[in-house]
Amino acid sequence: MCWQAAVRATPRILKQGSSAFLIDCGLSGKKMIGLLKQIGRDPKDIDAILVTHEHSDHIKGLGVFARRFKTPVYANEKTWRAMSPVIGDIPVDQKFIFQTGTVKSFGSMDIESFEVSHDAAEPMFFVIRHDGKKLTLLTDLGYVSEHIKGIIEDSDAYIIEANHDIQMLMMGRYPWNVKRRILGDTGPYSNEDAGLALTQVLGNRTKSIYLAHLSKDNNMKELARMSVEQKLEQYGIHIGEDLGIYDTDPEKATKLTAV
Repeated sequence: MCWQAAVRATPRILKQGSSAFLIDCGLSGKKMIGLLKQIGRDPKDIDAILVTHEHSDHIKGLGVFARRFKTPVYANEKTWRAMSPVIGDIPVDQKFIFQTGTVKSFGSMDIESFEVSHDAAEPMFFVIRHDGKKLTLLTDLGYVSEHIKGIIEDSDAYIIEANHDIQMLMMGRYPWNVKRRILGDTGPYSNEDAGLALTQVLGNRTKSIYLAHLSKDNNMKELARMSVEQKLEQYGIHIGEDLGIYDTDPEKATKLTAV
């Protein structure tokens, strides 16, 4: 199983054999095509798009991309209802339901969806399994519940949100109502939250942590990486040869990585 990830609205791509999937489609169609080409992927070869929720940074290019390349789209019913007025008409034969809390198999790849705490209609994220390997994609969440910990524990790789540094957020230009939303139980995850959650789910087979969904206003790559690493070190988890933390970037596609 190979995958590619990036910070915010950039597509996350899963590839196994001749099959390839996007998780979300949040940039313009032109930008999406360019990023896929950076990793040698032809948009026409994407087998499906899996949608986590209806916020614009996850569906901005979805309608254009799906119509142009006739790509099937999977989302739960509430997300379909919420995003349909925004993405425009999608042909019926390209629309599929992927209910929260279920597993769908695409060839030899099993994808499990699970609900998260976020201020959207019915947000969900995914654990992908293939050939004994496990990849967790987890952004846009207020907190990691015990139920989610049980689903995502001991993954080979994590793509996890490190959205903001709390001090940068509090000192920044956002109005208080926006800050309160970000700091609440349905807002995005801070660097410190990401580090703490990882201390509770990392396992012996975990090799890679990719920090994603960083705020352009309230975070920096170096700060996010340092904060998460410090939290892990506090719990005796050391970054080194056997476990790495990596950046992602919305302007540059992360190379395809084998899990």
